[in-house]
Amino acid sequence: MANKSLNKKINAQWFMDNAIFLVLLALLVLIVVLEPSFLSLKNFTNILSQSSTRIIIALGIGGILITGGTDLSAGRCVGLAAVVSASLLQSADYAYKMYPDIKELPIIVPILLVMIIVAIIGILNGFIVAKFNVPPFIVTMGMQIIVYGSTSIYFDRPPYGAQPIGGLSENFTQMVIGNTAKIPNLLIFALIVTAIVWTLWNKTKFGKNMYAIGGNKEAAVVSGVNVVKGLVLVYMFAGLLYGFAGALEAGRVGSATNNTGNMYEFDAIAACVVGGVSLSGGVGTVPGIIIGVLIFQVINYGLAFIGVNPYLQFIVKGLIIICAVAIDMRKYTKKK
Repeated sequence: MANKSLNKKINAQWFMDNAIFLVLLALLVLIVVLEPSFLSLKNFTNILSQSSTRIIIALGIGGILITGGTDLSAGRCVGLAAVVSASLLQSADYAYKMYPDIKELPIIVPILLVMIIVAIIGILNGFIVAKFNVPPFIVTMGMQIIVYGSTSIYFDRPPYGAQPIGGLSENFTQMVIGNTAKIPNLLIFALIVTAIVWTLWNKTKFGKNMYAIGGNKEAAVVSGVNVVKGLVLVYMFAGLLYGFAGALEAGRVGSATNNTGNMYEFDAIAACVVGGVSLSGGVGTVPGIIIGVLIFQVINYGLAFIGVNPYLQFIVKGLIIICAVAIDMRKYTKKK
């Protein structure tokens, strides 16, 4: 009798811990039932390509979540990087070139530039959070507004006004959306970034300090961890990833506006939580984040594929986020 009761308790616990996966699986099954053609190699390739920039963004936010923080400015930072890189990577003969007197730059130059710009924003976020103990939610929400305003000022340039920045260099767009040995270049970029992040998180002092800060900040200080430096580095590294993702996003779409990247941070946070990153800090893995992004992207793509109203898709995504966070907080409460 006691064993049966214990088994029921274990089963109930397993169900609660994996409820979000079960719901997402049921939703995926529904999509396949309604539109069996969804299961095709073309769709799978499209999902992987679209997931690539989201994976890079999520890996940046994931590190911040592991420290017990958050970053609401991520999406707008991606937008800033997309707009600036697009403005510097337009074809020389494009009629509405933002900088007509500048010849086509080597592709690496604008990409490195936007990565540095967004990394500086990350440093500011991390420094304010760590040095002045301002909640990350407040700091990054304020930075989100500042970055959006700055991007909009840059984007609304005379004499063309707020038109999408297009006419990107073919060399750049092909580098982003092309294929190498039949593998999408975007996927290759995502795999390279994934390998770098996994190494940093699992094989370096940077990663050990990151988990230590998120697990117990006071204990980390006692252990000799420089919390201020650790947080600044985590936010800075996230900025580097946002900058790179923004440049890739501009190349993927073929243009950029001041609304590029809007709400990307919420998708990334939700994907991280679905993939096992705890909002309480100290818990999370690179494979888990990637799985979370892929699950979320499959659902997004699937809902659009079967023609679900875009506004209804927002409702579904919102419910997924609420459920994922509720389950995460329940786990944390039980542990305490």
